[in-house]
Amino acid sequence: MIFVTVGTHEQPFDRLVEEVDKLKGEGVITDDVVMQTGFSTYEPKCCEWHKLLPYSQMVKNVREARIVITHGGPASFIMPLQEGKIPIVVPRQLQYGEHVNDHQVEFTHAVAERMGNIIPVYDIKDLAQVIANYDKGISQLSNSGLNSNNQQFNQQLERISSELFAGKGA
Repeated sequence: MIFVTVGTHEQPFDRLVEEVDKLKGEGVITDDVVMQTGFSTYEPKCCEWHKLLPYSQMVKNVREARIVITHGGPASFIMPLQEGKIPIVVPRQLQYGEHVNDHQVEFTHAVAERMGNIIPVYDIKDLAQVIANYDKGISQLSNSGLNSNNQQFNQQLERISSELFAGKGA
């Protein structure tokens, strides 16, 4: 199963929801897909979807998923990491009206570069290829010395967050 979450930010993230639904409809994705669509306006036709889910159900879906695809909100990709998953992270972008600025793009880039434990997708056209190569991609990350030390990750994440938001009035 593939679990997709766009978080609870009040701006739609139709770009991600539509792309996953399209890939499922075209047979590119063969797994079952469950989506948490939040405030997106697009209603999937080929995937199971829910506007919002209780946190306990989110955790259950992440645990059961083969692949987790999430927006670039830190809480949404930290939880899969805590559950031993390497998420595909598609940050919301200002240019598409998905957020008020590009902090998710910046944060996703910083975490991917410094921690190497997420798979970023900045151009939605790349999502199909990333999904198709997911198992190979995570094995390469695993072979690069990646370990699942939650405390170390959380400390590094806190440091990165502080650096990114220092002086930005966030």
